[in-house]
Amino acid sequence: MAKCLITGGAGFIGSHLTEKLLGEGNEIVVVDNFSTGEKSNLSHIADHPKLTLVTGSITDQTLLTEVVRGVDTIYHLAAAVGVKLVAEDPVRTIETNIYPTEWLLRLAAQTGCRFYLASTSEVYGKNPKEKWTEEEDLHFGPTSKPRWAYGCSKAIDEFLALAYHQKYDLPVVIGRFFNVVGPRQVGNYGMVVPRFIDQALSGGPLVVYDDGQQVRCFAHVKEIVDCIATLTNTDEAVGDIYNIGSDQSVSIEQLAKEVIKRVDPTIEIQYVAYSDAYGNDFEDVRRRIPDVSKLGKMIGKKPGMPLGEILDDIIAWKRSVKD
Repeated sequence: MAKCLITGGAGFIGSHLTEKLLGEGNEIVVVDNFSTGEKSNLSHIADHPKLTLVTGSITDQTLLTEVVRGVDTIYHLAAAVGVKLVAEDPVRTIETNIYPTEWLLRLAAQTGCRFYLASTSEVYGKNPKEKWTEEEDLHFGPTSKPRWAYGCSKAIDEFLALAYHQKYDLPVVIGRFFNVVGPRQVGNYGMVVPRFIDQALSGGPLVVYDDGQQVRCFAHVKEIVDCIATLTNTDEAVGDIYNIGSDQSVSIEQLAKEVIKRVDPTIEIQYVAYSDAYGNDFEDVRRRIPDVSKLGKMIGKKPGMPLGEILDDIIAWKRSVKD
């Protein structure tokens, strides 16, 4: 069994990863400042004898130096997340996503511990292809549009991680997430599925931005953390990048209708312009569909839970926490 550090381990994905790795017998150290994560995400395992929860920011280099001691694997999930947060505070996005990653990589290189870097489909920017493979060109918009600060900052993280692998032979694995959803995710940061479900359970309307024809793919967090753990511990995966997500596409308008069908068929959809939601500087991507064949070939599996099952699970969880 390994000793693992999970940055952002009280967040949505991080808490599920913490739960999974603890269940496998690993010793876990979680670092989180609860800016977007919640202590309640770990409340059911808070007393686990192999879990240590450290409250603090990944921007604190002294703290990172202390928590890395004796660690076999680092899962670096902490980041400034969500379209809304990125649009409102690009400075925080850049500072949180780049400097701590470089410091963690430097610490990891001193011990040679495994390193998983959580990246994002945002690094593809406005790439016009139907599906994105890991070797696609990155097509960002102008620097005058804060929307692209997140994708650019995570791309820099990837360059750093691969450089440390090349220079120091650090066993790095990079995973690019595509719309991960599930219990414990909140809609505060622009996450569309929990936002739709919250709006539906409150009686509606469901607010759809623009015309709703944006195409996305949604994967259940349980399948995602399974892929993360397997990839990180696969020697052949080291030094490479993997799309991690579902390849089953759906329009945002159809997603809204699927939620409405499950909660209350009388609920209406309200269409709102991007400029009203995020300001005039906002730009969006019409299609975001991953090619996950590389992931499937490497670990023999990929996320495949049907959208209906995913929504049913999240709705049931939302209702349980409301009661």
